[in-house]
Amino acid sequence: MTDKQWDILINVINGEKIEPLPVGFIIDSPWLPNWFGIPILDYFSNDNLWFDANIKAINEFPEVIFLPGFWSEYGMCTEPSAFGAKCSFPVNAFPNAEKVIDSAGEIVYLEIPDPSKDGLLPFMLNRLKHAKAKIEDAGHKIRFSVSRGPLNIACFLMGMTEFLISIKTEPEKAHYLLKKITTFLKKWHQIQKDAFPSIDGILLLDDIIGFIGEEDFKTFGLPYFKELYETDMTVKFLHNDASCKESIKYLPLMGVNLFNMAFDTDLNELKRATNNKVTMLGNIPPRDVLARGGPDEVKESVEKLMNSLEDKTRVILSCGGGMPPDVSSENIKAFIETVKAHKL
Repeated sequence: MTDKQWDILINVINGEKIEPLPVGFIIDSPWLPNWFGIPILDYFSNDNLWFDANIKAINEFPEVIFLPGFWSEYGMCTEPSAFGAKCSFPVNAFPNAEKVIDSAGEIVYLEIPDPSKDGLLPFMLNRLKHAKAKIEDAGHKIRFSVSRGPLNIACFLMGMTEFLISIKTEPEKAHYLLKKITTFLKKWHQIQKDAFPSIDGILLLDDIIGFIGEEDFKTFGLPYFKELYETDMTVKFLHNDASCKESIKYLPLMGVNLFNMAFDTDLNELKRATNNKVTMLGNIPPRDVLARGGPDEVKESVEKLMNSLEDKTRVILSCGGGMPPDVSSENIKAFIETVKAHKL
């Protein structure tokens, strides 16, 4: 992200009116490798190809704020690998991490990893260190520390069904697991920040927020997310493209000021629920329109979204969720041009 793009992001979060409305997308391994023309495994295992894919997207769509920008990751294996999860990496399919806990009784034996040396995390960090000069030569900086959220990681380590049952049947053990994960994540985000002083944003991705009710979220989600967002970072970014109806009103209390949601939620309702204190990044349908539709369908969807907005402050136009596989350059260009042509 360039200094100009960072300034725009901060201005939007602060409630300033920007014309045309800014466009932003979360991009990572589900979209970038195949769009660039390489298998997913090459994207993960070749640092030069990883950089080339990211810089091509940035150069081809300079109007777009790509978030978090030069995301160094290994899909869903990233954080579970530090806890010892067996990770599988097909050549051109999404990687998978196997669970490491068979029962809630085993949580007590789970050690808190050292993010500086455990799992794939040192490789993530080293990739960025080696690419830092090239990133800055291109006019960009590393702006975000990034991780999955505590509920998401808990489900990978234990299994989703097993963890969600545990919060009802063995809540003390579920809390113990979340405390261990939160301690790990605080260390991991601090290591990223220490390695790159240009970082002034934190991004947590956690769809499990949408799988639990309001009371369970207040008990098993809110305290841990609040602890993680209690930082001096300027941008506090949350991605949850599952349901957000049970948690949305708590985003300001969590400390979140930038939110990427699903496509089937009305931005006006979300802005009202958060008293317009949170910038919304969204939210045309990612798969059925942005990936599977044509440029005309993208244009129609973007226009419908913009025309529906009752308040155009604290909005960054995007899709509902991260950039999905198979989105074409033509559709992204149609999105951008439609926004440019729109009069606020």
